[in-house]
Amino acid sequence: MFDLPHLDLVPLGHAAGTVRLPGSKSISNRLLLLAGLSEGRTTLVDLLDSDDTRVMLEALRTLGCTVEREGACTVVTGLGGRPVAARAELFLGNAGTAMRPLTAALAVLACEQGGDYLLRGVPRMHERPIGDLVDALRGLGAEVDCLGQEGYPPLRLRGGRLDLSRPVQVRGDVSSQFLTALLLALPLACAEQDATLEVVGELISKPYIEITLNLLGRFGIAVQREGWQRFVIPRGSRYRTPGRIPVEADASSASYFIALGAIAGVEAPVRIEGVGAASIQGDIRFVEAARAMGAVVQAEPNALEVRRGAWPLRAIDLDCNHIPDAAMTLAVMALYADGPSTLRNIASWRVKETDRIAAMACELRKLGATVEEGDDFLRVHPPERLSPARLHTYDDHRMAMCASLAAFNGLRQHEAVPLRIEDPKCVAKTFPDYFETLFSVVAPLSGRAPVITIDGPTASGKGTLAAGVAARLGWHTLDSGSLYRVAALAARRAGVAADDEAGLARLAAGLQLRFEGTTVFLAGEDVSDALREEAVGTMASQISVWPALRAALFELQCSFRRLPGLVADGRDMGTVIFPDAPLKVFLTATAAARAERRHRQLLARGISANLDGLRADLEARDARDRSRATAPLKPAEDARLLDNSLLGIEASVQQVIDWWQAQQPFGH
Repeated sequence: MFDLPHLDLVPLGHAAGTVRLPGSKSISNRLLLLAGLSEGRTTLVDLLDSDDTRVMLEALRTLGCTVEREGACTVVTGLGGRPVAARAELFLGNAGTAMRPLTAALAVLACEQGGDYLLRGVPRMHERPIGDLVDALRGLGAEVDCLGQEGYPPLRLRGGRLDLSRPVQVRGDVSSQFLTALLLALPLACAEQDATLEVVGELISKPYIEITLNLLGRFGIAVQREGWQRFVIPRGSRYRTPGRIPVEADASSASYFIALGAIAGVEAPVRIEGVGAASIQGDIRFVEAARAMGAVVQAEPNALEVRRGAWPLRAIDLDCNHIPDAAMTLAVMALYADGPSTLRNIASWRVKETDRIAAMACELRKLGATVEEGDDFLRVHPPERLSPARLHTYDDHRMAMCASLAAFNGLRQHEAVPLRIEDPKCVAKTFPDYFETLFSVVAPLSGRAPVITIDGPTASGKGTLAAGVAARLGWHTLDSGSLYRVAALAARRAGVAADDEAGLARLAAGLQLRFEGTTVFLAGEDVSDALREEAVGTMASQISVWPALRAALFELQCSFRRLPGLVADGRDMGTVIFPDAPLKVFLTATAAARAERRHRQLLARGISANLDGLRADLEARDARDRSRATAPLKPAEDARLLDNSLLGIEASVQQVIDWWQAQQPFGH
């Protein structure tokens, strides 16, 4: 996950490949609560691991559930409708799928068995209305106190006396989560009598109620309904665990990759696994909207394949009540349409993680679009030319994921522009690995991800500087200085002799190598310490003379160039390996300063060393490196020189970041 203040995206080009989606948030949190309320053990397969599910899991643990992880399975031992904790304070973050149903369930349990529960969240959660649910619960006889502003969390639930003799009325035109919460809670009070729910006004987001009814059925609750206005939970209802139940992949998250295929799936399709035509989620109907805009979609029961059809995309005018979350993706797809697109019946956007109508309108305008917004609609006029922009995400996971689709602007205009997505880590709410998944199936428009090279002499601090810059940018790293040692280590383990040039080249071409900061992984194993062994260093020196090995390692180094970018350090990164890098840094320091650093490092490891000898060795090595016939140590002609003799690592990192940011059209 990109735990960064912002993420810069170069213009993206064609897309192809396969993605496996995480579990549905809506299904995951419903199943967790149902499992927690049931008696016995429920095994949930492929449960979503995200911020929202973590707060639900923690709430269930606080109430007395036992939760165990077994590979891809989450095993919940439920309460049988009787919480162990009669008093508890629950923090539910910004998870509406946890706050609303837990409010209803605990209010009912507090009435039935006694209890005192405090539910709170992040500041944005305390701005999200819950008054209609509170009114319905109070109408039942529950004691619910709003501890801040009336009609909003935080809430205190303190018992009461339930009265099911009259239908429970709840508004349906603000959020379907209020009705879902009551449907999940009332079976706890139906041992001796029916419970009837009546919806006041038009029910929005009906597909989410269908999910709720489907899952209730799997736990033994057969809800009777009359259209979408009246629901009856029969007396004698009791939660019974189904034992083992799979969690379907998230159809809302699928919308980004359906859009990706529609926009950029030119030469091959984007395949989406984990959700398909057999989905119980309403957002699967996003496929219909994508087809209306021109996408070519082949649907299997549990997979989708999407490629571009019409281009530019066709403008649409659509009632989006049936796909409230996925419809956000259509707003960004509208940037690539042949005329203005209108999304209607989306009033529920205003009470989500942010006011999504206002937020989407603001960010699309930054990109150059003309946008009209109303209480329940959005109309997007695509611009003649998209502009580079810093896109704010409002701590809203769907705003961040939608924003990434604007990076394909080079497919509709001659001059492509980069984007900056602020606070990309907010995708952790539902899809922590979204950007990694996106980058696995797209390529930069130019065919090349950006690179920052950091070259310099021995002991200048190249590796530490590269790791620091990469961490700030969320980029990959390449420590080229370790490559011959890695090749030597792999050769020793595989029994390849130092004079077997062809064997060494074949081995090097297949190395499964990864760098995380200054740590080196070979085939998933941390080999950082093994690379320092004397025998490995000796063999590395011996094999570095072979042209075939050098060529294989050249190709290996080039393969590290991938999205979102690469920071590569060595001695010839800017001159030989990545001569087209947009930023090249030549890092140096006086021999005296480097010798002192090396001396401190050795002493810290318990190795005695002579400072004057270290300095002499460094000066001699510098001379050899500068006079090498192949790739001599020298700055690239367009390299920026950075002398860190008197600079600390943080100042050095900041200088490189400043140089990089100065090249970006959106600045700092």
